[in-house]
Amino acid sequence: MKHKAFLWFILPSLAAMILFIALPIVSVTIQSLFVEHEQVMVEVENCGPFTCEKVLQVDRAATEAIREEAPLGRFNGLGTYTNRKHLAFEEVGAAWNTTESWGAFLGELLNLPFYKALIFTLTYTAVVTPFVIVLGLAVALAVNGIPRAVKGPTIFVSLLPMIVTPLIGALILFWMVDADGIIGATLQRIFDDPNLSLKASTPLTWTMLIVYGIWSSIPFSFIVFYAGLQTVPSETLEAAKIDGASRWQAVRYVVVPYMMPLVVFITLMQLMDNFRVFEPIVSFSASAKATSLSYIIFNDLRGGDVQLFGSAAATSMLTILGIILLLTPVLFRTWADFNRKRV
Repeated sequence: MKHKAFLWFILPSLAAMILFIALPIVSVTIQSLFVEHEQVMVEVENCGPFTCEKVLQVDRAATEAIREEAPLGRFNGLGTYTNRKHLAFEEVGAAWNTTESWGAFLGELLNLPFYKALIFTLTYTAVVTPFVIVLGLAVALAVNGIPRAVKGPTIFVSLLPMIVTPLIGALILFWMVDADGIIGATLQRIFDDPNLSLKASTPLTWTMLIVYGIWSSIPFSFIVFYAGLQTVPSETLEAAKIDGASRWQAVRYVVVPYMMPLVVFITLMQLMDNFRVFEPIVSFSASAKATSLSYIIFNDLRGGDVQLFGSAAATSMLTILGIILLLTPVLFRTWADFNRKRV
């Protein structure tokens, strides 16, 4: 294809990426360098039936005038990134110098909002992603081997978590693990502990969120792997069987290598999606036990007297940076494999 024809071919997609991805990122980057204006306070005299006293109150007219004059806020540079709500350089340095063990240092980090959210986000991503890949492939192999008569209904049932709205699915599981729910009540009977609650324990809350994440994401990997299985060369599988390969060996040495491009694709998608975990935390009302980077952004923007646009923008940029760092090894591996094949 000629360069000019190729340029016209990709121009619509390129324009959409610049308009809906590049420009918003630039806008968020600029906003992260500013913080909200301080409210202008004035002293007024408040008189009651018997006495008068002077109190401070917000001068709304003056405050609005300042906001109109500088709508982005006060320039703060990288101060937002380094304050206690984000990277907390000062607090982390103090914890490093005063704590005597890694456990104590980690405990100090968990008291800082950004690192508390980051640790849960990384744990969620690191656990959910491989489980989704392995279980999705297992379900695809199982469905691919069942009789045709029951294959349709089985595929429909397997896709139910994808059909259900994520927020609704999380709420359903939230009700099930409640003390009066089927899972919560069953666990209380099994352990003979009427006070056992999955919502009261941080480890159990994390486990519950991770289980939901795996359950809700498996259908995506299943449908991708199932479609890929239909393209596996039957001649290669027949040759493996003739050579004495068991079903497990055929899967390990024939199917899995053939499906590696799909494994890379699902890994990339899951890393990006899981690092932005948000819906389960809201649905499970789990913010006291587990918060994510996306939840911090939501918390800064969800309302109140002052919306913290600068803080939300800084967290957004750190989230984007985290996703890039997670994707870099996979992308380098893909690029290396591509160059090897070309050679």
